[in-house]
Amino acid sequence: MKVRLLNSVASCALLVLSCAMPAQAQQPQAETAQSDEGAGEAIIVTARRRAESLQDTPVAISAFSAETLQERQINRASDLEQVTPSLQFKPAGQLSGNSSAAVVFIRGVGQLDPTAAVDPGVGIYIDEVYVGRAVGGAIDFGDIAGVEVLRGPQGTLFGRNTIGGAILVRTKEPEIGRFAGEARLRTGTDNLFEGFGVLNLPLGDTAAARVSGGFRKRDGYVIRASDGLDLGNDNGFTLNGALLWKPSSSIRVNLRADYTKRDEHGAPFVFAGINEQAPVAAIVSVAAGCPGATIPFAPLTPGDPRFGAPNVPLINDARCANDFQARGPFVNGGTAQVLSTSEVWGVSGTVVADLMPSLTLKSISAYRSTESRGIRDADNTPFLMITTDVGAKSDQFSQELQLQYASHGVDAIVGGYYFHEKTNERATVPLSFPPSPPLIASLLAGGPGSRDLQISDLKTKSFAVFGEVSVKPLENLELSGGLRYTRDEKYYRGTVLNLFPATLPDPNPLPTTAIPQGGPLFIYPGPYERTFSALTGSASIRYSWSRHISTYVSYARSFKSGGFNTRYNAAPPGNVPTPFDQETVDSYEVGAKFDLGDVRLSAAAFIAEYTDIQLIFRQGVVPLLFNAGKARIKGLEGEFNYRSRNSGLQIDLSGSVLDDRILSITPVPGATATVAPGDDLPFTPSFQGSLGIGYVIPIDHMTLTPRFDGTYNTKVTFITGSVPQIEQGDYFVGNASITLADKDRGWKLTGGVLNLFDERYLIQGNASLGTLGYAEKIYARPRNWYLQASFAF
Repeated sequence: MKVRLLNSVASCALLVLSCAMPAQAQQPQAETAQSDEGAGEAIIVTARRRAESLQDTPVAISAFSAETLQERQINRASDLEQVTPSLQFKPAGQLSGNSSAAVVFIRGVGQLDPTAAVDPGVGIYIDEVYVGRAVGGAIDFGDIAGVEVLRGPQGTLFGRNTIGGAILVRTKEPEIGRFAGEARLRTGTDNLFEGFGVLNLPLGDTAAARVSGGFRKRDGYVIRASDGLDLGNDNGFTLNGALLWKPSSSIRVNLRADYTKRDEHGAPFVFAGINEQAPVAAIVSVAAGCPGATIPFAPLTPGDPRFGAPNVPLINDARCANDFQARGPFVNGGTAQVLSTSEVWGVSGTVVADLMPSLTLKSISAYRSTESRGIRDADNTPFLMITTDVGAKSDQFSQELQLQYASHGVDAIVGGYYFHEKTNERATVPLSFPPSPPLIASLLAGGPGSRDLQISDLKTKSFAVFGEVSVKPLENLELSGGLRYTRDEKYYRGTVLNLFPATLPDPNPLPTTAIPQGGPLFIYPGPYERTFSALTGSASIRYSWSRHISTYVSYARSFKSGGFNTRYNAAPPGNVPTPFDQETVDSYEVGAKFDLGDVRLSAAAFIAEYTDIQLIFRQGVVPLLFNAGKARIKGLEGEFNYRSRNSGLQIDLSGSVLDDRILSITPVPGATATVAPGDDLPFTPSFQGSLGIGYVIPIDHMTLTPRFDGTYNTKVTFITGSVPQIEQGDYFVGNASITLADKDRGWKLTGGVLNLFDERYLIQGNASLGTLGYAEKIYARPRNWYLQASFAF
């Protein structure tokens, strides 16, 4: 009843176009970016790779300036889901255990698997540079100018892996001729200590530099009962540098560098459940001496023993693998080693040259490196059911060229893109379920299990050419269309070993020592190579009824390439890795945007056809990707923003209603489906809404601003299929803050409470209840407060 009522209210609101366009986005390249303060000023966005008014852009966009993000307590990329319709952004990938990995879905389209063999479904760009790995996508917002979230397929201008949408993060440029700086310190619950500083340094009349850095330390909020280790802690720092050089009025050179390092205890997973009927639950219970635990055998053929129905009593005994292992939302019962580390750095250079008043050439060159390791005790119990240890090192180079034309009612862009990525990934998986039944006897005698060691070398080369043109045959009418041809070449060479007894590997994430022997060795005789290509594009018609009202109709198609499965517990047929193919989305959308001075509104309705979905099936204990589904996703989205010219009242509203339908599931021989028609797609709540209310009170030369922000979500599932133990029901989260600021003197004091009502809600979940028998989940941090002081000059 509550869900139907909320959906009805949301639908009515959207029908009258009540939606929030939160605050201004600063213009990254133009010299005269509009101010973020006040009402009635143009919001400048770059969704079509050129600076233009939001009102004139036929794309569903949420745009936020740095000031707005600070006001609404949005400190990291993962916080964007609190203020953006149809966006779900979660840290800590289910299978990686790394706290800096990003799981991002827009309008129900994304990717669950964070490993290097799988591309993300939502593209994240930092200063127009694509971030190829899930690790490093959970960005801290330090010295940024603004963020734009483009919803829906962006298959023309942001072509690579933007099947769900794109998130564009822009850092602040150096300012020529100005010496300036900013510093802020924050303290709070769980021994939070956070700092950030930035300096803008003039370098003569034609150049300037900007340097910034920050750190965050905070205790974790989930405690392991066995050793007191705090999980979910923060311990990291960032450094950034930028150089702007304008040798002439027609040439502009930007050089940027960034570095981030995190060394933390591990993602704050806790126990969610055990399937006592799963073979592993019986194995570990019998081996641990659980009273009454047995594993009867039922031979199917002579000499081929298989499992019968296990018996694990539901008694509160520490030797039994059952639901009595639950320790609550903030206590972890695991004993295996856990950690989460990452080191990410990159450099980029952008050159913009005005060849003539109407023609501009732009070059974007970039190199990025990512090294990470995540260990998770997936069952979160004292038993060895399954532990995953994933370490990877990835290096990427990209080069993009654009030629832009703007004159007499015509805007056009043509370009080319090249991307090359090399990744070495090592996954070690200690588990209690060996690949062959004869090893069961050793387990029952007290043996610790087996260990799968998987080493993968992966390479991707991507080439693309693209173009888009917008023409105005009439003053208020714009017709736009574009195409992009993309060719992705994937390379894979792998080695898999089954080793036992199981012990955790050397802490070196990418060991170079000799590989120990002790079990079956699968070396693929590759390398294996596959090529994926697609012609994608977009088209739109926009009509401006006045300078205040604009409407549009659009179509867009995007794709995400396939690859190779790299996880195996037993040799695949012929020792040949199982591939998976590309997936596509076709989206049809209508929208309207209103700019009425104090009030800005935007709304969109869309329908998306999702084909060849890359879904996780299981072969035994192993999750593998297959193209096994078709789905249709329909939705309404809206945003509303009010900034009073005569008073200090601020109101921000946003909402989305999504209706997802899995239309069909394609059977995969030899694999078990984890999803069926009628199940929900992951990270696709039927309703998602946000509310923000603030009031600016003038006090002499200062201002006092109390503010409240809230987010409401209906049911969220975290994996494909229905697993009630890790599904989050309806929940509401509120944040409150109060800020005293003196703009003339440049100082600001802010105090706030996050999760004001101490809501217990899940932000991540994972399960393999069939064979392995475990389920795990992550709760959000409980109510916490902070105090922050900042000063700018």
